[in-house]
Amino acid sequence: MTQPKLSERELECLEWVSFGKTSWETAIILGVSERTINFHLLNACRKLNVYGRQAAVALALRQNLLHGSPARPAAAAKDPSAALAPIAEPTSA
Repeated sequence: MTQPKLSERELECLEWVSFGKTSWETAIILGVSERTINFHLLNACRKLNVYGRQAAVALALRQNLLHGSPARPAAAAKDPSAALAPIAEPTSA
């Protein structure tokens, strides 16, 4: 079976889903809208011929398409929650 050709953004979105990030969290990390993330995940699901983001991540992992977040250094790939740390900190009013 040939591997589908996923775009860099589709792979990047799948990477963040594999780290347990929601569409909203991924949107904040990548600086795009939540709708854009869902668009890329839906396209990835269609290309992989699966229904749902978990199935897409599982298949992408089996096909060795995911290797850690391509847009982040290795340290961030080890702790992807660090990317949300500035968002989670309360600000003084």
